[in-house]
Amino acid sequence: MTVSAETQITDLTIDDHACLTYGEPEELLDLTAAFVRDGLAEGQRIVWLAEEPERRLAELGRRGAVARAAARRGHVTVLACQDGLLDGQAFAVEHAMRWLRDQIASTAREGYPGLRVALDMSWALRPVTGIEQLPAFEQEIAATLAGAGAAVLCQYDRERFDPVTLASVSGYHTRSVAAATYHRDALLRICRQYAPPGIRLAGQIDRSAEEALGLAMSEAIRVDGDITVNMAELSFIDLYCARMIIDAARSLPPSRKAVLRCSPVVSGRFLLLGATAVPGITLVTTHDT
Repeated sequence: MTVSAETQITDLTIDDHACLTYGEPEELLDLTAAFVRDGLAEGQRIVWLAEEPERRLAELGRRGAVARAAARRGHVTVLACQDGLLDGQAFAVEHAMRWLRDQIASTAREGYPGLRVALDMSWALRPVTGIEQLPAFEQEIAATLAGAGAAVLCQYDRERFDPVTLASVSGYHTRSVAAATYHRDALLRICRQYAPPGIRLAGQIDRSAEEALGLAMSEAIRVDGDITVNMAELSFIDLYCARMIIDAARSLPPSRKAVLRCSPVVSGRFLLLGATAVPGITLVTTHDT
């Protein structure tokens, strides 16, 4: 079985202009958290323009990517898109690029070794004037980043943006970012999770996906540290697959833990199989987070 992936989020470096297309909020939050975490590990400054900034900052904390102290010190800033790219309900390339260049300049003045900017482009789906300038904006970003000591991650919801728009901006990016995917069809998606490390399952899973699930779990276990099996978006799991996950978690050495994050209906399966009695397993239902 091959594991499909374009550039992984952990491969990004300074001067990259990357395009992340995501299909669900969990995917966006996971990949952005890894982008932020890796930047902080390099001592870089982080800015994320996003919807609902306070909730997004809380998600970064929950995923272990950033502590509130880092935000207070100015290492990480999460802002609403209108605070950077928009002028009221209007978009203009000159205004947006002035903001980005100011961020690059202030980062250098403050002595950071680099800047990472994540741009949630969902604002472009609102009734905002100037949307036709979006490709020109992406082209200007690409030109500005050369040698600027900054990386920009542009985030597009592939379920909401039309294919023509996505095609019009894709060519201006140096990288196309995606999670490593072990299985994807109309009913189920299994992919790598980056922050916290582990795997993520969405949809419905039964024994027919045994091979993909086994590969995903074995690769997660090979990485050092604790692992998370994120099943928050999973609506059904059969007993066979639930046992596979428990048995894989049971194989971890005593120094490592496995967190099973589930919806209430899925957590019932793991309770039935006695997962909470297995040393090293923590079962977390989504309404507890």
